[in-house]
This record gives sequence, C-alpha cells and structure tokens, in this order.
Amino acid sequence: MNTSSIVQKLWNYCNVLRDDGMSYGDYVEQLTYLLFLKMADERSKPPYNQESPVPKSHDWASLLWRDGDELFDHYRHTLEQLGHQKGLLGLIFAKSQNKFQDPAKLRRLIVDLIDKETWVSMSADVKGDAYEGLLEKNAQDTKSGAGQYFTPRPLIQAIVDAMAPRPGETISDPACGTGGFLLAAHDYVVKHYPNMTSAEKKKLRGESFKGWELVQATARLCAMNMLLHGIGSQEFEPIAVGDSLAADPGERFDVVLTNPPFGKKSSTTIVGEEGKVSKERDSVERDDFWATTSNKQLNFVQHVKTLLKQNGRAALVLPDNVLFEGGAGETIRRKLLHDCDVHTLLRLPTGLFYAQGVKANVLFFDKKPAAETPWTRKLWIYDLRTNMHFTLKTDPLKREDLDEFVRCYNPANRHDRKATWFDASADSPPPQPSPLKGEGVGSGEVGAKGRWRAYDYEELISRDKASLDIFWLKDESLSDSDNLPAPEVIAAEIVEDLEAALEQFREILADMGPEATEAAGS
Repeated sequence: MNTSSIVQKLWNYCNVLRDDGMSYGDYVEQLTYLLFLKMADERSKPPYNQESPVPKSHDWASLLWRDGDELFDHYRHTLEQLGHQKGLLGLIFAKSQNKFQDPAKLRRLIVDLIDKETWVSMSADVKGDAYEGLLEKNAQDTKSGAGQYFTPRPLIQAIVDAMAPRPGETISDPACGTGGFLLAAHDYVVKHYPNMTSAEKKKLRGESFKGWELVQATARLCAMNMLLHGIGSQEFEPIAVGDSLAADPGERFDVVLTNPPFGKKSSTTIVGEEGKVSKERDSVERDDFWATTSNKQLNFVQHVKTLLKQNGRAALVLPDNVLFEGGAGETIRRKLLHDCDVHTLLRLPTGLFYAQGVKANVLFFDKKPAAETPWTRKLWIYDLRTNMHFTLKTDPLKREDLDEFVRCYNPANRHDRKATWFDASADSPPPQPSPLKGEGVGSGEVGAKGRWRAYDYEELISRDKASLDIFWLKDESLSDSDNLPAPEVIAAEIVEDLEAALEQFREILADMGPEATEAAGS
C-alpha cells in the first residue's frame, strides 16, 4: 500500500472518531501508542527475533484478543504502566491517556486498520511519510494549535539542501517540534551518500541526531516520527523533553537547524493572595549569553551559538523583530556579526505558516574562534518576500519555488557567489537565473528584480541599531494595478498584517503591567 492510501485510510477513520468528540491531535496521539505496540510486536517475531521492550502483560497481543469494556480497561492500564517505563518507551507513553469514548471503535482501529498492515517491513519512506502526512493534516487543523510545531516541509528541504549535512556530523534542533529538520537532514545524508560504511550508517541512526522539545505531547510525536524513519531505539533517545533555553546542555554539534516557537516574550503567570493574576517576564540569564532578554527568539539565537562546535553551521527561522529590535536585539546582532560569520539571510514571504501574522526569515551563520577582527565579511540576502504571494491552501509554497535561492546559496562553495541584483544605471545586467513564479523577465526590468545581493560588514553595522531588516525591490502592486495578486491572496495578507500588528500591541500592553491588561479586558 502506498503512502497516500495509508494516510487516507487512517484519516478517514479519524473523521469517524470526530463524531465522538476526538480531536485530530488526540487521534494522532492514540495512533502513536498503538503503532508503537504493533511494531514492537512485529520485531519480536521472525525474521527479527528482537527482545520486545514492552512487558508481555501489556503487549499488542494482549489488546488483540480483548473486546468491549475489558479492552477499554486493559488499554487504559497499558498506557498507565508503559508511561512509567524508562527509555524510548517512557518517552512515547509518558502522561498518556485513553481518549476513545467507544470500545468498539478502539477495537476497529486495532483489528481492522493497524493489525492488517505489517509496519516494520514497510519501507521507512512509506510509513514515515504516512505519519508525516497525518502530522501535516493535524497542523492544518487551526483549532488544535499544532501548526506552531510544524514548519512547511518544502522550506525545510531547501534549508537542508543549502546546509548539505555530511556523514559523521552531529545535527541538533533545540526546538524540534515533530522532527521535520532532523528527519530531512537524515534523508539528505542517506540520499547523497549511498555508499556509507556500516559504521557510518550505525552512527547516523544511533548517534547523529539530538532534539529538544518543551511540550511532552509534541516530543512524543517527534520520537515516533523518528522511530518510523529508522532513527532511535529503546537504548538511544534522540529527543529530550524540557526547556532547551534553561541551561547550556554541554553538548556541541556540527550543524544546528531550528525553527523556534513563535511568540515573542517568555512570562510566568502569578496568582496573588486575593486571586489577582499578573505576569512576570522571564528573562534568561546565562553566562554564555551576550545579553539578558525575555525575547525568546533572541535567546534562541544566543543558545544556538553556544550549541555549535567551532566552525559549526547553523540555520534558524526567525521573525522580523529579531532583525531590527533595539536594546538587547542590537547588542546580540552586533556580537553575532563580529564573533560569527553571518553569511546569508533568506527573507520569507507571508502565507507559509499555520500560525497567523508571521513574517519570518532564515538566518545562516557559522561559529568561529575568538578574534579581534569581525568574522562577517559579507551578508548575502535573498528576498523571496517582495512581489511573492503564497497561501496555505490554494497556492502553497513548493520546493521548486526555492530552487533559485539554493542555486544562489551555492552549497558546493558558498564563497563563490554572484549577485543577481545590479544597479540599473550599470551598462549591462549580470546573467539571470530562470524567472520565479509570478515574475516576468523582460528587457529593461531584469536588474530591478534581482533578488540576491550582498552587503559588507561596514554597511551593516553603520545602519541604525545594526538593523538587518533590508529590502531593495519595489513592490509592483503599489504602482501597477495589473500586478495585484488575487483577491483571496490580498485578503489573506491583510489578515496576516493585522494579526502581526495585534501581537505587537499585546506585547506593548503586557509590558505596561497587569493594570493595563486588566483595563483592556474590562
């Protein structure tokens, strides 16, 4: 059975369970428990004959022969008992609960859907892609809030293609969500290095990846996602549950790829003696950080710098405020430009993320040893935002939309780059790559649309607050009504802009203290 038919089959059954009040997220979680038990059972039989980490009293067979209320009670006890185990078993079943309302529907999922497939012998691509398909469907359900843990896969693939991880390198994501970056890096290495030695393959599966995830339920999905792709085992847990910003873990990595959670400030809710609710800003204070701030994204920039080995490479998805915010933001940008080689910035279009109101970028930098002179020589910027319009449903981002960026990035030798932008007063434009979606290339307009150009270190630090919020292309819709995007795209972009503005006002209100927040709510 192919990926799409498995996803459709499993997803169709989810719609049946929705009538019982089970959410998409609950369904994917219950599916995770049952798939793990079925795969552990398959591995304990020929030709694998592996010892199962699941106690016999709570294994797959113990679910198969039960029915009705007896099945319901046994399933609940199974989840409870396995949640107390160590290792990968404990990670997947920690704090697990039965969300089924009807034992007949639980039995149908066990007997008719999961037991009829042989999951272990199914290729990692098929079962892994099937699970990824379910995670994406869950992310599309705006009520679940799962979209904040899901980075669009075409964007992840382009970032990984630009970073080009190699066998033997250690790769981390300190805000791993459901594991998209780690899995894409794994798939990249497998695809581009087909002749790896058995030792390299073993290291890739068992030692190369490490992720941190704050939310237990999301970490569970990530661990299962990786297991289905052949990464991790009962002995090796690639995912740690906890706040990765809390402290320096001591581990260092060759590559860090991450999309930290959106939402600007960290705070703790405090209930006073009279029931009065207030919020206190959580500023992260660490000796390895350049500045103390409650801005989570700025803290992730500093944390990633710490996680990298000397000459390690990083790519972070970051909101616009990280590029221009003053105070700690300016301090961190100046230190980053001086102490690291900040070489590439990808300006992303709107309409990519399930979280509304997000204007994001990808920042690429390499960690360098201490030096008196700045390590950043040039920052190359690719503008994929101006005059580009995407929507999640009708016109989603595809991997080919990022082809030109990856070519310009030049993963084979990023020190050999050529700008596609040029001064319109110059005699002749540089040769141009093929045009992007929605972009006509005709005589006299090529140079004005070049999306790839470099800025020297001196230009960057002389800007107000060392701002990296740089654009140079003209928004064609402002001067030419023929170039306006479709009405639904305009409407979606207005919603995104309003959401972003509202978020900024909420931050300002929160900074004013509890009295202001109360006044707004009254």
